[in-house]
Amino acid sequence: MSSKRNHKIMSLSGGHLDNKTTKGLQYIFGKILKGGMHGLCFSPYEEGQEPGSQITEAQIRRRMEIIQPYTKWIRSFSCTDGNEAIPRIAKEYGIKTLVGAWLGDDDEINKNEVAGLIKLANEGYVDIAAVGNEVMYRGDLSESKLLEFMKGVKGAIPNDIPMGYVDAYYEFTERPLIAEACDVILANCYPYWEGCSLEYSLLYMKDMFQQALKAGKGKKVIITETGWPSQGSGLHGALPSFENAMKYFINSQKWSQEDNIDMFYFSSFDESWKVGAEGDVGAYWGLWDKNENIKFVDKTSLVSRGKRLFKMV
Repeated sequence: MSSKRNHKIMSLSGGHLDNKTTKGLQYIFGKILKGGMHGLCFSPYEEGQEPGSQITEAQIRRRMEIIQPYTKWIRSFSCTDGNEAIPRIAKEYGIKTLVGAWLGDDDEINKNEVAGLIKLANEGYVDIAAVGNEVMYRGDLSESKLLEFMKGVKGAIPNDIPMGYVDAYYEFTERPLIAEACDVILANCYPYWEGCSLEYSLLYMKDMFQQALKAGKGKKVIITETGWPSQGSGLHGALPSFENAMKYFINSQKWSQEDNIDMFYFSSFDESWKVGAEGDVGAYWGLWDKNENIKFVDKTSLVSRGKRLFKMV
């Protein structure tokens, strides 16, 4: 005979949030956010901009100032078109950096990205170096070419900077040579994009993490992206909503803290350009909206810690 513990029913999947009102979720969200998170994916693009646009130090600094109270790390995705200033400015604000070189199917851009990453690393602005993001998933490069870039970066940066490659968690199982070449496994884990309902999303992500751990054979695994959109069309059982986005953030952050999982939440700010690549949900992954206003907190109930923590409307 087993003993029934009502407070533990569905606890592994975050079921404790099911009976919370929207205001209750907002309160928990705000409390967790103010307590701080491990990492945030940095969204530099303002309305009307997209990858390839030249971004300014002023817009980077403005957004960095908004997120600085809440995160220990930021992740950047490119080392060209002004993105190379992101890690430099992050260091001004005392934030650690996971810096990515964006690799695609343009050899000239790839060379410039890798050169930018190496330069930043040797100048002391890189805490973890990421050579490429979802290149295998997109099919932009051959595995051998990616490995060549990884080897080149590893040999050109200080030995104490871990080097890795970012992709969907399952790519490391399917490509053992890439997992072997990494100092650290940088895994993107999105239950949403695999059609998982919010109810089971935390369990699903934990399994993704375990698969990446197994592929890494003892190497450290960092979740480099995870998140949930706040609006847009659903994908099978995965439904975007204001409440679901808050629940996913709360569940994932609590797990990150309790199990000491290094996690970069996606994303800091909403970016409209992503609609082209991802459909209508693409524009709604941020914790802040495209106008840099916090999305999930009742601002009237916030208590600032001696300074304004959120940009007000």
